[in-house]
Amino acid sequence: MEDNKRFIGEVEESKADNSALAVNDGVSQPPQVNPNIARFRRHKAQHTADEYIAGILRSDINILGQAITMVESVRPEHQAIAQKIIEGCLPHSGKSIRIGITGVPGAGKSTFIEALGVKICDLNHKLAVLAVDPSSERSGGSILGDKTRMENLTSHPNAFVRPSPSAGSLGGVARKTRETIILCEAAGFDTIFVETVGVGQSETAVHSMVDFFLLLLVTGAGDDLQGIKRGIMEMADAIAITKADGENITRAQLASTQYQNALHLFPIPKSRWTPIATTCSALSGAGIMDIWEMITKYVAHTNANGYFDYNRNEQAKYWLYETINEAIKNSFYQNEKIIESLPDYERKVLDNKISSFVAAHELLAKYFEK
Repeated sequence: MEDNKRFIGEVEESKADNSALAVNDGVSQPPQVNPNIARFRRHKAQHTADEYIAGILRSDINILGQAITMVESVRPEHQAIAQKIIEGCLPHSGKSIRIGITGVPGAGKSTFIEALGVKICDLNHKLAVLAVDPSSERSGGSILGDKTRMENLTSHPNAFVRPSPSAGSLGGVARKTRETIILCEAAGFDTIFVETVGVGQSETAVHSMVDFFLLLLVTGAGDDLQGIKRGIMEMADAIAITKADGENITRAQLASTQYQNALHLFPIPKSRWTPIATTCSALSGAGIMDIWEMITKYVAHTNANGYFDYNRNEQAKYWLYETINEAIKNSFYQNEKIIESLPDYERKVLDNKISSFVAAHELLAKYFEK
């Protein structure tokens, strides 16, 4: 007969019932996961393109966020829906002021955007902030921390903050930002901020999708004028020296004067607007509303001389050609003949058997041959 006796240490359990060491069986533990949780789990609804468009036009923020996710997705089925959404929203877009905000690391872009954004929203404007976070070169991941940095703005009923990974695109701007702007405008947002990662290799991508380009700088970081590329300063419609508070006010005002003098050396832009250098403090609020008034004056100025619409048309042409270039590039690298030949040509170039230019022309010839 099988021995079912259990022991506590060296004492048989049946003989240890009166012992302080006696162990009760206890209550059986319930399962760790509630079996009924499936009933409460919310599933994302799958919408058609027409449902997305209708939701955007009635300013449904949840639908807008889902539509932007579709636009950012690289999956072909999502892209097909996204293009229909964009097409449906296009007639309702174009009625906003698009403002690009860039600056050196540490200039306080997110803090400035929150300070200005809250004031704009308090004026009963609807503000969409498209904040582009840097993507990791290794993992491709992104922190997307702007919503935590802009706590007051994200909780404002007139604001919509959408952080997006830069995904390694030119100038640190997400590849689909321009299309996202169209969706936000169709949803009724009359002011759009595009915050970039920072001063990168090229800010042309930002400049080519906004009406007003604001460059944020901070003083006390070395030779201020030498630290910024001339090309970025030429693109700026205004320069704001941030953190002009406390003991830093005098230095900020001096830096502002230096930049204003430097701006006068550049050719007059096509907009016929004279760029302005000013100071501001997101901490104290000093100069923040002056920048908003400057932006509204710029819009009135460019509307009066016809540059506002001219610039929008030029931007549309720019993105037409950029999209063509990107499509050709993707087609080239996805071509089977190129995929097969590229490693061999790469080795030949590295072994100095063929020059980079000859290799490129031969690969292009393979791509275009019938």
